[in-house]
Amino acid sequence: MNFKYSICHPNKSNIEYKNDLISLEEVLKIAKNYPWLEQLKIKGEEYNPSLDFTNIQNNQSFCLTAHLNNDNSLEFSLWYNRPKRVKILLGLFGEKEKMVVDDIWSFSLEDSIKYLEHFVEGRYLDLEELYK
Repeated sequence: MNFKYSICHPNKSNIEYKNDLISLEEVLKIAKNYPWLEQLKIKGEEYNPSLDFTNIQNNQSFCLTAHLNNDNSLEFSLWYNRPKRVKILLGLFGEKEKMVVDDIWSFSLEDSIKYLEHFVEGRYLDLEELYK
């Protein structure tokens, strides 16, 4: 599988889009080596640092966003964009599939990387368990 990604920098209003195709190994290397704490400490912080990875074959994406918790420790929210069955008009007209973004909060870097691994390896059912 191939991926592309984008970066939300804390001190820039525009998202940086990296459209070169990268492998799953590169995705994991980028996320593990990103200077999360340094980015969170930038003066004038407007946005939280984020890395958003998109699978170019199916257009699903997975985003890690860094935060400092109440103890000033690094933690992450995870944002997963994928097709999901949704009810139309409270289910009166059945269901249809559409792209939906769900988020979940308060993960360590290690756990966030583990779920990112599930995403890049295509183990979507393991991710779905998080968002139930």
